[in-house]
Amino acid sequence: MFGECHAHLFMNGYNYREAVELHSNQPKEDDIREKLRQYQGQGVTFVRDGGDALGVSALAKKIAPEYGIDYRTPLFAIHKNGHYGGIVGYGFDNRREYHSLVKRAIREGADFIKVMFSGILDFGRDGALTEEPLEAEEIREMIHIAHEEGMTVMAHVNGADAVRNAVEAGVDSVEHGNFMDEDCLQALAESNAVWVPTYVTITNLIGSGRFDDESLRRLAAQQGERIRRGFALGAKIALGSDAGAYRVPHAQGIIDEYREFRRLTDSLFSQDELDARLTAAEEEIRERFARV
Repeated sequence: MFGECHAHLFMNGYNYREAVELHSNQPKEDDIREKLRQYQGQGVTFVRDGGDALGVSALAKKIAPEYGIDYRTPLFAIHKNGHYGGIVGYGFDNRREYHSLVKRAIREGADFIKVMFSGILDFGRDGALTEEPLEAEEIREMIHIAHEEGMTVMAHVNGADAVRNAVEAGVDSVEHGNFMDEDCLQALAESNAVWVPTYVTITNLIGSGRFDDESLRRLAAQQGERIRRGFALGAKIALGSDAGAYRVPHAQGIIDEYREFRRLTDSLFSQDELDARLTAAEEEIRERFARV
């Protein structure tokens, strides 16, 4: 079984507020253990978390070995105040504060640094982003500081310009990566970055009644074609479902993501080649996103 390269163990897959409330006073160990058992039951032995501000992933990292799971976490994500990211971490106003949060993550035992460079898909506006991404210079500086501290960088980033800026600045992984254009995909394929599309955060919404299905199908078709193009160009693409997000259950999410990848690449290459490519990309993540 493949590993889950993008999860949020504190989320429950159906109600974000309820998940936060459950862990608001302190991480609930029983809930964490149940989710780890779900991964264990599906044969998932590697999980890379995207962080939280509740201490859930920190506790999960301590107990995951009991379930035979190699669990990596940034502990918390880092975002610029006034921009998206508060749901999974802490914010900063200036370079000094950002550097301080990087050092805090290192001090507390983070395996890598998670940064937020953009908003998310605004499904209520036919998939536009919820906000403008950070400027190129900010993106470069954030990646540079983390790398100077010896840490790998996992970046939540959407939008062609922002993804390209992150890739050109040497980011180690691109998470989500919606709305990339051809130039951006070319830059990604030529870089050393691994792309984790979390495609089922779109496809699993279809039929939920939460958003317009026609808009979701258009977004799914657009992003699916970008994933196909990324594979065709030779980009490093790994399986990660954003498990815990709405309608993306833990352990099941990665199965759903793999199913979608099989469908998208059926006319490109064999299942064996797909598996080989996914395995190679996951190995890149396992090797790089580890505390030395």
